[in-house]
Amino acid sequence: MILPAVDWAQPWLAPYRSSGEAVAQAARHGGVAAALQGTKPAPVPASVPAPVPDFVHQHALPPGQAYEAHIFQTRSVPTRDNLHDFFNGLVWLAFPHTKRRLNELQAGEIARSGVAAVRGPLRDALTLFDENGALLDAPPALWRALVARDWHALFVTQRGLWSEARLLLFGHALLEKLVTPRKPITAHVLLPRGMDVAPTLDDAAIAKNFDADWLQTKPFVPLPVLGVPGWCAENTAASFYADARVFRPLPSALQV
Repeated sequence: MILPAVDWAQPWLAPYRSSGEAVAQAARHGGVAAALQGTKPAPVPASVPAPVPDFVHQHALPPGQAYEAHIFQTRSVPTRDNLHDFFNGLVWLAFPHTKRRLNELQAGEIARSGVAAVRGPLRDALTLFDENGALLDAPPALWRALVARDWHALFVTQRGLWSEARLLLFGHALLEKLVTPRKPITAHVLLPRGMDVAPTLDDAAIAKNFDADWLQTKPFVPLPVLGVPGWCAENTAASFYADARVFRPLPSALQV
């Protein structure tokens, strides 16, 4: 099968480009699951279970079985031949410890409460981050502006500080949407656990810091990703950020 075209030169895809191009090419001959399985690294030493699970075709998911519970129980990810699951697999390859921690928490909630029509607050937060989350390492001034949704400070007056920042997109649905970039596309950036704590983009450290009580508070702040300097040619003009339909002010209920 052939996946839809992906522009790997886009800056948000830089962390995934090497594996992504290889998997997309291999998928032409055997499908997405087989391509991801052939790309995943072998554990070192070989006797240690690999942090990256196996990738299997969607048919391996038994009817009626919860997707997250199946992954947890079998250490395998049912995968369809589409961009959504393709990007999910790439994130598993890049952040296996974080993805495994998210899955562990999801599976624990399913074991306790089953699969209900309405997810509880923890599963809501886990799904939101898994599908649409992002990680940011940035100077404190940028964090303050982002939390306040002071878009002019974040992207205009403090624009030069972005040379010291790194935004990494984690959500696979977010990556899928950006195959066709549009100004309103917004990520949910994970807040540090305390604004005096330096964020990290290290996979094992992120996974270690995830706990249920913290995540169910939904510690995220929205960020229209095409506002990031260098991510869209049009955002060199300050007027780009004047669109209040995209760059929305902080709701009055959240203002101090």
